[in-house]
Amino acid sequence: MESMLAVSRGIDRILQVIASIFGWLFLALVIVICWDVITRKMGFQLPGFGSTPIQELEWHLHGMLFLFWLGYAYVRNVHVRIDVFTGHLPWRRQAWLEIFGIAIFAIPYCALATYYSWSFVVVSYLQNESSDAPNGLTNRWIIKGCLFLGLVLLDFAVLSVLLRKLVGLFGPPHLAAEAGAPAVSQPNR
Repeated sequence: MESMLAVSRGIDRILQVIASIFGWLFLALVIVICWDVITRKMGFQLPGFGSTPIQELEWHLHGMLFLFWLGYAYVRNVHVRIDVFTGHLPWRRQAWLEIFGIAIFAIPYCALATYYSWSFVVVSYLQNESSDAPNGLTNRWIIKGCLFLGLVLLDFAVLSVLLRKLVGLFGPPHLAAEAGAPAVSQPNR
C-alpha cells in the first residue's frame, strides 16, 4: 500500500511540475490575444504573419493549456464534476463510485484516445500537414503531438487517483488518511 501511495505521489509531483511550466502559456496567450486585437484595430500586421496565423496560434496555446493541465486538475479534484447525485454520499461510497467510473469509463476511453491520438500525430507528420488557410500555421503535427502528450498525462492522472482511492479504501489508517480518506470513515471498513 505504501508503494502504491508513493507512485501516486510521484505522479502528482510530475503533473504539478508540468502544469507549473505550461502555466506560463497563460501569459503568452494573453500577449498573443492583445497583439491580435491591437493590430486589427490599428490595421497593422507584420508581413507574412497576419491575423489568421495569430488566431491559429491563439487556439494552439489555449489547447496546450487545457491539455497540459487536465491531468493535474483531475488529481487535484478541481476538474468539472457534477456532484448532485454523489455529494451527499459518505466518502467510502464516493471512492467506490470513483473506482467504478475509472474502471468502466476512464481507462477504456483514455486507452483508446491515447492510442488513436498517436496515429493522428504520425499521419500529420508524414503528410506534413498544415493549416487549411493559405497563410495559416504549418507543422500541424506539433499541436496534435500536444494532444497525445496531454492524454498520456491524463492516463497517469487516472492511475494516480485509482491508486489513492484503493489505498484510501484498503490501506492502514495512517496511509488511508494520507490518501484522502477522512478519519471518520476508517472504522466502517
